[in-house]
Parts: sequence; C-alpha cells; structure tokens
Amino acid sequence: MYKNEFDNYLKQNKKFKAYMFYGQSIFLIEQYSLVIAQMFGESDEIEKLYFDDYNFKYAKDKLLQSSLFSSNNILLIKVEKKIPKKEVDALIEACNVNPDSTLIFACMGDGDFKTMENSFSLKTNSVAVRFFQPTDLEATKFLEYEAKMLQMQYEVSALNHLYFMHKNDLALCVNDLKKLAILNQLITINVVDNNCFGIGTVNFEDFLYDLINGKDISDDLTLILEEGMNEIFLLNQVTSFVQQLFMISSYARTMGQPNPKEILGFVPPKNIWEKKSKLAINIKPETFQNILEYLLDIELDFKSSKIDNQSLYLQSALRKFTVLFR
Repeated sequence: MYKNEFDNYLKQNKKFKAYMFYGQSIFLIEQYSLVIAQMFGESDEIEKLYFDDYNFKYAKDKLLQSSLFSSNNILLIKVEKKIPKKEVDALIEACNVNPDSTLIFACMGDGDFKTMENSFSLKTNSVAVRFFQPTDLEATKFLEYEAKMLQMQYEVSALNHLYFMHKNDLALCVNDLKKLAILNQLITINVVDNNCFGIGTVNFEDFLYDLINGKDISDDLTLILEEGMNEIFLLNQVTSFVQQLFMISSYARTMGQPNPKEILGFVPPKNIWEKKSKLAINIKPETFQNILEYLLDIELDFKSSKIDNQSLYLQSALRKFTVLFR
C-alpha cells in the first residue's frame, strides 16, 4: 500500500505484527520504521539488525522467544537487498505465533524488494508500505509538523528556504530545525541563512536553472554526482522542477498572474518564485511536452535497460538535454 492508506490505519490505531517499508524516500523509510518501533515499546526493547548483521536463524529464534526482561519483543531489520521469500514468510509466521513479537523491515536503496512485498498481507496481519519522494508541499508540511513538535515560532517561507538550501534533504532539514529550536526566537529566512549552511559545493537550484537555460552544466553535474547524489534521485528532481515550471506556465496562460499558493500549495521565498515564474513563462507548451518525454525516456532506460554505468549515461543525457532544448 501507499503512505496515505497506511497513515489512515495509524489514525485508527491499527497495529500489525510485521511491517515492511521501502521505496524512494530513505528519510521516510527510516522515520516510519523508528516511529512504529517506538509505538510498540521503549528503546531498550527494540533490537536492531543492520545489513550484514542479519542472520535468519537468529532473527527467527529472537521472534519466537519472549524476552525475560520485558513484555515487548521488537526486531528492526535494515537491509539493502531482498531477503528470500521463505525466510520472510517464516519470520512473519514467528511474529504471529508469539504475541509479544513485532517485526519491522526497513528496505533501503534501489533493490528489487517485490518478492519480499508479496509476503505481507492482511491475512498474515502484516503490511508493506511503499514511499515515494515527498512533494515540496508534503515536505514543507512535514517540516511545519516537526517545528510545532519542537514548539518553535517560524515563518513558513523560512522552512521552504531551509528545504531548498538542503537540496530537498529532509533529514538535514530536521537536524537543522533541532539546532534552530535552541535559539528560542522567530525563525525567519535571515535566521536560517545566519545559522544553517547548505550542502555541497554546487548550488542545486542554480544547476537546475542552468540546465533548463541550456548552459554548460558539465562541471557542476560531475561535482553533484561525485558528492554522492543518486542518479535516479537527480533525474527525479529535474523532472519535478520541469513539472513545476509547466504548472506555472499553464496557470499564467489560462488565469493570468501566477499564484504560488494555488499552483504549489505553499508560498516559496519571493526571489525564488519570481525567478522560477519568469523562466516558466518563457518556455513554450510544446517544448514542455518534448522535455518531459525526453526525461521519461531516460527514466525508462534506467528501469528497463542494462546500463553498465548510470552516472556516465545520465551525464551524457543531460548534456544532450542542454543542446536539444536550448
């Protein structure tokens, strides 16, 4: 199931014996895994097996035997590649045999977890939840929630600014919110600029504008990938940026002056919005169609073709992009 459906179960206080979280957003996978684990017990009742620490026999024995020191037996397993279906089935069954046990799988990265997902169903009192990268609006709402939990006073524009500063990395944003909360003052854009620092040597927003404007992005693209940004994540960010530009352009052509609240659901910092609107309005509708089809073809190649080096392939495709749509 997807996040929204699972959130409805949470609101109804519905609990399962086994959980599997996977998808595009590492932050949401880790966040939900920890929240669910803490929902069932205290920190000292949660045992974590990360990556190479996983051992099927140990995990099964752990789930079948109740703890001598507490009433909750919670096992959180973080993996980067799929676990055989027979093992997953056996671990879920162990949870259903032992009423004290709860199993949580946090599946990280781009591995094929489909065979694992098939083991989770309402019949076995288990659930698999797939996460996508949150939209800008969803991310901002999440940051607002975190800020309220920290009892902070803030301007929404400051949270948007922090989000863009960190290249849409929610984990870094949340860490900075905790630091800003110590200031015990109204958080504005200026406060963010004075106390937080964006990651990387390349401004990602500037990179996106240069790409759409047909400028040479070769050096910046190389640096971005060398800093560790995932190729698929980068492609998704480019596509998301183009989709936003298309929404702005379509609104302007049909309704007149673009309204950020109606288009995006929130109000970005003024300088960012003005720059983005100007760029969007100057792109023709047919060009948007060609750009989006080109980006979707790249994504399809990633998912269906055997590309030996995704980094070199993406660099070549984006350099070609600047020539085709200049």
